[in-house]
This record gives sequence, structure tokens and C-alpha cells, in this order.
Amino acid sequence: MSVLDINNVTKRFSTTTAVDEFNLTVGDGELVCLLGPSGSGKSTLLRMIGGFETPTSGHVTIDGEDVTRVPPEKRPTGMVFQSHALWTHMNVFKNLAFGLKLRRLPEAEIRRKVEAVLELVGLGGFGHRATNQLSGGQQQRVALARSLVLEPKILLLDEPFASLDQHLRERLREEVRDIQQRLKITTLFVTHGQDEALSMADRIVVMRDGRMEQVAAPDVLYREPQTPFVAGFIGTMNLIEGNVSGGQFSRAGFSQPLPIADGPAVLAVRPEALSIQPSSNVDGPRVHRVTDYGAHAIIDLELPDGFRLKATVPDARAWTNVRAATLTPQAFAAYRDNAVVYRSGTSA
Repeated sequence: MSVLDINNVTKRFSTTTAVDEFNLTVGDGELVCLLGPSGSGKSTLLRMIGGFETPTSGHVTIDGEDVTRVPPEKRPTGMVFQSHALWTHMNVFKNLAFGLKLRRLPEAEIRRKVEAVLELVGLGGFGHRATNQLSGGQQQRVALARSLVLEPKILLLDEPFASLDQHLRERLREEVRDIQQRLKITTLFVTHGQDEALSMADRIVVMRDGRMEQVAAPDVLYREPQTPFVAGFIGTMNLIEGNVSGGQFSRAGFSQPLPIADGPAVLAVRPEALSIQPSSNVDGPRVHRVTDYGAHAIIDLELPDGFRLKATVPDARAWTNVRAATLTPQAFAAYRDNAVVYRSGTSA
């Protein structure tokens, strides 16, 4: 059993608060993604868990043991960095064996462990290779293997795929998820990529300004964002500022029944939840741009007051030379004072 507890952890650098009273429990065998924009405190939090930064206040415990002041080399954690951080003067085998030698394990056991973990990450037979002879993806596999060979209780991944091309990122994140599930290792993964978080995580923690904005399973986070920030950060979301009067939300050229109290509101609508049709009414929403992605298309619409929103359609060809559209939100969430006040999955 390997459970990570982060209790009221704060980190200040001079007058800047990077992480602010953060609390989180990562369960045994769980993969949790820390997701947020640059400067939200994700990597600082991960470095405190790994021992590379010391919290200003608060505690980090692993299986009930306080490791807040324990140096990195004595913690039951393994960390994989974006930069790989491989030793170029050592071949792949020696990179992986180094930590095991520090533990004074017998040579035969070291060889067995190294060869087993190389097979695990798909690099069987690569032990003799120089690290500078490897591709970026292979180097990242070696970095992962170097952490796994030490059999840590907690695996920490700090944007490990950020420097790789998209196709390689997609392949590696699937491989890492498969390995994590096979080993049942408790994992904390830092990323600013929504796709990575949504495809890999058991739960996602959305961070903002050093604090937790929301934590939930990917499907819940996507469909039930609790704040406008989360709604706008996870996937693509149209955040339409308008006014509610007499149970009707309105903005120039756009209206929707919304049974909440009168006043300003923000209507959050996913592009796929907008039903749109070509129209000849040039006084309504105008088609600004059509982007064809093959399997679907994104229509950029411009309301009469200049506000733009996006809608998903199955085929771009139906929108060739179309200048205007009618639209109806089929599912939506309304926000007021940074809180969800209404959500409906029914057709409007």
C-alpha cells in the first residue's frame, strides 16, 4: 500500500506564494494529474513531494510517515523530469544501475533488475547503447526506467513528454499508463496538456495561483466544472457573458431559457452542445471561419455585438459559402458569482 498525503502545504519564495495551503490525498495505485497554466504551482508542488524543495509550512507523508524534511535520495519516490537528466558519459545499463549500486545490491541482482525494467519500457537489449544514440522517446523511456528500477512507492512525472512531438507524446502516454496500471504504482503527473490529463488520469487536480480549483475524475471535470476557470481550461468552452431577466438569458443575437434569479450570468456551452443550421438571416450569428479537421469541423460564429463562439459540426462541406447560422444550446451550465447555479442535460 502506497498512499501520498499532502497536508496544508505552502511554499513561498520571498514575497511570492507558489503553493498556498494545498491538501490532497493520492490513493494506493492511483494516477492523479496536476493540471494548470504556467505559474500555477504544479511543478513546485511536485518538487516538494520529491524533496527537491522544502515547504514553508505543511507536511508531506507517505504511508503515514512524514517525509517533509527527508532528502530526495532517502525518500521512497522516483522522479522523471522533462529534460530526461540522463548521464551522457554512461550507457543505458549504467544509468539504470547507478542507483542500485549505491544501495550495494549484488551485481547479479542489479543486472536482473535492470534487464527486467528495460523490457518493461520496451527497450530490451538497449543496455549497451550510449544515451546520445537514442531518440527523444527512447531517452524518456530510459528516464522512466531509471526511476522504476528503484521500485519507488510514489512515481512523480514532471511534464515528461513536453519536448516530444504530438504522435510520440500520444504513444508514450499510453505506454506509461499501461505500465502504471500493470505495476499498480501510485503516481502524480504534472502537465499543462488537457489531452494528457483527460486520457491518463484517474483524477485531475486543476490548479490556479497555487491553489486547487477543482479535483474530480476526468468525465466529471469535463461535464461538471465548478467554476468558469475550470470550464474554460478543460476542453473548449464558450463562456458567454449576458443577463438573465424573467427566466431568459440573453446576449445580442442569442437567447436561452434559464430559470435562475435575474442578473448578470455566464452561460457555459461546449461547442458540441450547440446545434446550428445554415441560415439566410444575416442579422443573426455570422459564420466567421470554418476549420475542417476531417472527422469534424469547428464553426467560428460571431454574434452581432462581435462576441465569438465555437460550434462543432460533423462535416465542413455543408458549410461551404454559408454566411450565417441559427443556433440552439442543447446542454449548458450557468455560472454566477463563480459558482454553478444551474446545469441541464435536456434539449432547449
